[in-house]
Amino acid sequence: MPPIDPVVPPGRLATPPHPELSLPTGHLLRPWREGGDGDALALLTAAQDPAIQQWNLFSVDSVADARRRIQRMHERRQAEQAAIWAIAEPGADSPAVGLIGWRELELAGGSAEIVYWLLPEARGRGVALAAVRRLSQWALDELGLHRLELCHSTANPASCRVAAKAGYALEGTMRSALLHADGWHDQHLHARIKGDA
Repeated sequence: MPPIDPVVPPGRLATPPHPELSLPTGHLLRPWREGGDGDALALLTAAQDPAIQQWNLFSVDSVADARRRIQRMHERRQAEQAAIWAIAEPGADSPAVGLIGWRELELAGGSAEIVYWLLPEARGRGVALAAVRRLSQWALDELGLHRLELCHSTANPASCRVAAKAGYALEGTMRSALLHADGWHDQHLHARIKGDA
């Protein structure tokens, strides 16, 4: 049998500049900034936020550690392993108030998993939903992925609502799938396929 062509050709993610995407809320999805302390401080703040700590498994110990993490984000995009954006407030300085992006990125197979969080000042304003919708549209229509996944603890109904409103169908429950600080959590698996309404 002939080999199956990759769904997304190599180089499609790494070669063009990291795109900036606007949201209807006025926010901007932009690359994390390596220069200065602003974005590094946003990561450090997020790592100390109880809600973000509860649902997202990452730690940042210092501004220097945050800078290294931002550098790894850029390196992983160049290696086409992940693509991570800052969710930034409107305005010229556009401080980061959240993170969104693709992990488990498999260009050849055409799939990725979306991850996101928001700092407290950005919550409750529809920003998460707008960001998930916009980045999903970009991944399917512009990057060319075929299947997008969104996973969350079954104890996190807010993420379940975002997934449903963003067009991610609930496909099932993965039992005892992720270890959180309070023990193993079941996870809902949602997915959106190219061509879904």
